[in-house]
Amino acid sequence: MQARAALRTGLCALTLLLAGCQTVHTTNAGAVGVTRSQSMANFVSEADLRATAVQNYQQTLAGGQKAGKLNDDPALTRRVRAISSRLIAQTAYFRADAPKWPWEVNVMDSPELNAWCMPGGKVMVYSGLVKQLQLTDDELAAVIGHELAHALREHARERISREYGQNLLLTVGMVALGVSGPAAQLGDMLGKVTFSLPHGRTQETEADGMGLELMARAGYDPAAAVNVWRKMARVQQSQQAEFLSTHPSSSTRIAELQALLPKVTPLYEATQRKG
Repeated sequence: MQARAALRTGLCALTLLLAGCQTVHTTNAGAVGVTRSQSMANFVSEADLRATAVQNYQQTLAGGQKAGKLNDDPALTRRVRAISSRLIAQTAYFRADAPKWPWEVNVMDSPELNAWCMPGGKVMVYSGLVKQLQLTDDELAAVIGHELAHALREHARERISREYGQNLLLTVGMVALGVSGPAAQLGDMLGKVTFSLPHGRTQETEADGMGLELMARAGYDPAAAVNVWRKMARVQQSQQAEFLSTHPSSSTRIAELQALLPKVTPLYEATQRKG
């Protein structure tokens, strides 16, 4: 009797998994042609994820402030925010609502070679990334544009939906065996996909293309993105960078970026003629 009840519970959970997803298009295709349909779990809403991102981001800011490491280099902070502002102004080409998001851009004094953007536009750039790689404005725009693209495409929500699906399938099996386990917390999962889980190859390709277009439309030379990953590749040979743990670099990636340049270089050249 207990086994039969457990099986019914497991089947109900499986039905929830199968029925609780929707296919969405989070962004316009843009000049780079990002057209992939995404599968999102209905029970992982973007609104909830953004609210969680605000909480996680504020905790990060508070920690940095307490340690005296948040925006402690005014010149670098102004530079990062100025570049980000130009990029954010171009996000409407992918999402009409994006320029009105409550964007926040900050710099953490840390030797880590890292940068990220949480759902809803919560951006953090680590000073080590800029200083150790000696990034030019164009190269820094490539990094930030790539991170903004992850938020525009709601890649975090997509990955968390997949994680929830895997956890629910595990729960089905555990229930069938009469074993229970703790439910995953949204905040923990957001932290996991932001700081530790590597992005999938498809998501990275999308962020690369969209980032190139954002920087080109903002008047930054998209060819600089290739320079960034060449620098990253050299660093990877000598040390482990946090950025590389979630954004793997390779010769294939550089070749893909070079293949995308003809699509976005005319956009950059147009801004130079206007200027």
